[in-house]
Amino acid sequence: MSGDGKQPLLTDTGIEISDDAHLQQNSIQAPSDDETTPKHDEVKGFEITPGTIQIPETESASFSFRKLWAFTGPGFLMSIAYLDPGNIESDLMSGAIAGYKLLWVLMWSTVMGLVLQLLAARLGCVTGHHLAQVCHREYSPVPRIVLWLMMEIAIIGSDIQEVVGSAIAINLLSSGKVPIWAGVLITGVDTFTFLFLENYGLRKLEAFFGALITTMAAAFMYMYITVKPDQVEILKGLFIPYCHNCSTDAIDMAVGTVGAVIMPHNIYLHSALVLSRYINRGQKSKVKEANMYYAIESAIALFVSFIINLFVVAVFAEAFYNREDPSLRAAGIWINDKYGEAMKIIWGIGILAAGQSSTMTGTYAGQFVMEGFIQIRWAKWKRVLLTRSIAMVPTVLIAALATRQLDSLNEWLNILQSIQLPFALIPVLHFTSSQRIMGDFKNGSITKIVVWVLALVVMGINIFLVVQEVPRHWYYYLPISIIGLVYCLFVLYLAIGLKRFHRIKVWVLGQATESMHVWLQDRPSYAASDGKSDSTRTPNGNNIN
Repeated sequence: MSGDGKQPLLTDTGIEISDDAHLQQNSIQAPSDDETTPKHDEVKGFEITPGTIQIPETESASFSFRKLWAFTGPGFLMSIAYLDPGNIESDLMSGAIAGYKLLWVLMWSTVMGLVLQLLAARLGCVTGHHLAQVCHREYSPVPRIVLWLMMEIAIIGSDIQEVVGSAIAINLLSSGKVPIWAGVLITGVDTFTFLFLENYGLRKLEAFFGALITTMAAAFMYMYITVKPDQVEILKGLFIPYCHNCSTDAIDMAVGTVGAVIMPHNIYLHSALVLSRYINRGQKSKVKEANMYYAIESAIALFVSFIINLFVVAVFAEAFYNREDPSLRAAGIWINDKYGEAMKIIWGIGILAAGQSSTMTGTYAGQFVMEGFIQIRWAKWKRVLLTRSIAMVPTVLIAALATRQLDSLNEWLNILQSIQLPFALIPVLHFTSSQRIMGDFKNGSITKIVVWVLALVVMGINIFLVVQEVPRHWYYYLPISIIGLVYCLFVLYLAIGLKRFHRIKVWVLGQATESMHVWLQDRPSYAASDGKSDSTRTPNGNNIN
């Protein structure tokens, strides 16, 4: 106990850090307690908290595998979202419908995801705040609440896919003795058991998720080796960005892959996970080092996830090309008929590992999103109970009454993820491009161009998906048009950016130019002094650029 009666923070290594020292070294300008920094006893029991893991010091400033190991964890937790049952179903459908021809779409979607994840990681690493917290500090209440609701919808949609995938896996492993609707109920309950892992520490929790990824890799690699896909066709599919003689279904599959691979709430999650490492943000060299190690770790994690996804696409391209109505549910039957019970069990184990691992990352994402946007912190069992209850009601009904509709449900959920993506992509792009927020670590011109091109591609995909999927009935057009208009206006508001929007507001309302300076003075501060002259800063230390 410290002399002033405050409870010291205790790291995994047993080192005590006072609250004041923790704030001084983990934030460049520490926010007040009522803004973003919870009291120590408030965070007790929530393992992924800032500064939990110590980074070892090394004598040399060069690359260190010891430091890389210390930073390893957040990227692999993040990569689980690229391996959830929705992605696995998208993979098998891609292989069965288009063969090897869409592997390049999978590869470049993963690269796009890596770019966005690195932006999110850098935001958290530099500012000491995760994306939802920065949104809370930057946006006014209405857009803040809208963003929160959009992310909650994305998380619930992802949760439905995870529940369905796990339920199908349980059905396969029990040889049909456990119906899918019962598997949904089992999955809804067993998630709570994973919460007990937190009692053993963050590193052990990360190791557990690493074991689940290894299980998926081993299961799908065994299938890959057994099926023996055509290696030449795989290389052609990866490096020839073309889909010769592809059907309309194949083109739809290519577009839907982006929604399946890149999940918006995962960007929020990654920006929070990187805070678990103790970084002295008062030293730019330490922040730069952390950015480098997080980039390496994230690249390795997403490369592993890409290889696992490739295994699934290649297996179904080789063994089940041109099969009708491919789906996660039908895949187990096909595998059993062609390769026997043992291969079906291996497939089921892989799907179960995918469903169970992505369930917990969804729980953490929901926790951080709720905590950041609306400053409400729940115990994780309450968080699981909320999202699982919302996800399970429609899933149980569909599984019990209309099992065949589970396949189309997954397609709609992938579209939902794609539509929600701008609500993570645009904020993280604006924030990481801000001198005031990021200091010297802001995005360069090339990065801005690349990410804005990605944003335009994603929004173009969204329009294509909506046009393709909206039923051709006149009574759908009016509500869809109204919703689409509101959606586009909100995306436009985000894309314009806060500073430009305020300038437009000042100009339209005919306000004095001094109001712009007042607005800038009220902006929160994040980054350390970046060497700019005082003339470029507002009175409270914020850079006006």
